Amino acid sequence: MIDRPENPEGNTKQSGQNGESAEVVSFPLPDDSHVLTFDLERASLRGRIVRLGPVLNNLIDPHGYPDKISLMVAETATLAILLSSMLKYEGVFILQAQGEGPVTRLISDVTSGGDVRATAGYDLEKLEELLQKTPDPQIADLISNGYLAFTVDQGEYMERYQGIVELRGKSLEDSIHHYFAQSEQIGTSIKMAVKQDGKGQWRAGAIMLQHVPEHDQIPQDYKPVPDNWNRARILLETCKSEELLDLKLHDETLLYRLFHEEGVRVYDPQPIQKGCRCTPEKLEHILGLLSEEDIAHATKDGEIRMTCEFCNKDFCFDPEKL
Repeated sequence: MIDRPENPEGNTKQSGQNGESAEVVSFPLPDDSHVLTFDLERASLRGRIVRLGPVLNNLIDPHGYPDKISLMVAETATLAILLSSMLKYEGVFILQAQGEGPVTRLISDVTSGGDVRATAGYDLEKLEELLQKTPDPQIADLISNGYLAFTVDQGEYMERYQGIVELRGKSLEDSIHHYFAQSEQIGTSIKMAVKQDGKGQWRAGAIMLQHVPEHDQIPQDYKPVPDNWNRARILLETCKSEELLDLKLHDETLLYRLFHEEGVRVYDPQPIQKGCRCTPEKLEHILGLLSEEDIAHATKDGEIRMTCEFCNKDFCFDPEKL
């Protein structure tokens, strides 16, 4: 069963079970860039599914990254969107990996309105040397002595929440599993796929399952929670990368393939778009805090040029007007 509940916006419901006829709803092809929340009601589990298309090229293309860095930036953005969707916040969620080695940092942040941006810092010479020796390096080879940080910033009048965990395993995905196992103690399972096609277009898809805390509301005739969790994790592992990346495969269809016996309820998807918060006013304010000596040092050919590390956009300022 796939159930799309009614809500204040007036969406219709689609349901059907025990041989009963169900209302037939014709959905359009999935939007390329969104995150959708769903429940597995019989298993008392909650999940999110992220599907990303051109938004990834919008994040990556302005920088001219090497292929490996482009892949890592796409993975970081996908995971940031996935993790931010599990929180109720008004502000910015930040996912950051930092350390030493060929890759010094990976950062992606997502606003509560669905604006995402991402950037990377790396040493090209060290990266090429590593890839010659190890074509498929692990995360510790790329970011040595590194850590992964999750930050929720809701403005200057709200306390920041931050969680930090050591980078370990083969990938960022493994490190996030480790974080939830050690820090949050919330059962979490993630399946992700990121790929660039032969035309240079990036696509990503990911599904995350988590426990729902209110286990006391589970009817007694259902299987125990551990059995539900283990079964759902096994079903999630059967999801193929090709399914996560298939543009023509609806979220509802994919979730039905995986969890049709679990009672799937889906909610309205949230659109995801590239959004950078750099503005001339913000940068001018930063420059206004510099000393005259620093202003003079930053001035070249009669102007100060600043480049946003997220969108790679240049801003020029007249030092005489600061």
